Amino acid sequence: MLDETDAFTDLASIHADPPIMRDVCLKCHRPSTVCYCSWLPVPPMSPKSKIILLQHPAEEKRCLRTATMLQLGLEPTKCLVFKGKRFPGKYTILEELLTTPNAILLYPSSKAIDIKQVGHSDTQESYNIVIIDGTWPQAKAIYTASPILHSMRQVKLLDHDTSSYIIRTQPTDGCLSTIETAALSLSLLENNTSYKKILLAPLKAMCEFQLKNGAVSHQSKEFRIKNNTYPKLIGKRLNKVLQEAEKMVNSENNL
Repeated sequence: MLDETDAFTDLASIHADPPIMRDVCLKCHRPSTVCYCSWLPVPPMSPKSKIILLQHPAEEKRCLRTATMLQLGLEPTKCLVFKGKRFPGKYTILEELLTTPNAILLYPSSKAIDIKQVGHSDTQESYNIVIIDGTWPQAKAIYTASPILHSMRQVKLLDHDTSSYIIRTQPTDGCLSTIETAALSLSLLENNTSYKKILLAPLKAMCEFQLKNGAVSHQSKEFRIKNNTYPKLIGKRLNKVLQEAEKMVNSENNL
């Protein structure tokens, strides 16, 4: 009779079947069956303005993120990504980008104005459009930890459509994905609706792919909580975040 050592030796000698690897697109890094590259603009769009993403490190781990889609849709010099939890941090060039007269921060603070007012009243021909890329708690933490952002001119998006990113649950009905925020901002500031139409084509294609492959359409947490259809227990932290987001949306609607 084999002893335990012999048994483990026999088991160790059994070769595991190699995992089945899916083909992955080298450009968008999505599985080839759900690659959205055919919907990317060719050549990439080249607006007058720059999109500057301050990206929380956790965003890089998300499989369904839209920042990569934005980078591929714009010329490389028109979409700059800086990763971190506090800015400018190690990026010496970023401080200059954030302090130029044409720099604006998309952040719904109490002093933020409607981005449409900026486009109509300014003489600027281009902007450094700064967007914090992360969940609402992550964005708030980055803003709090980065004093340089507090002194920037701050704007917000009002009167926009519901997010097309229907395969990801948003905190509130008024939330947009990173690429939607960038596309709408460019359309308004440069008075050209083609940015919204062209840049969002890959997002809509990706959502359609995911829905056909088993994903479900998501409503916002705010909507599901109000209608008693949100399955998870709401902790104090999430409840506080949702209350703050709801107050912000209500204040915007009352303007």
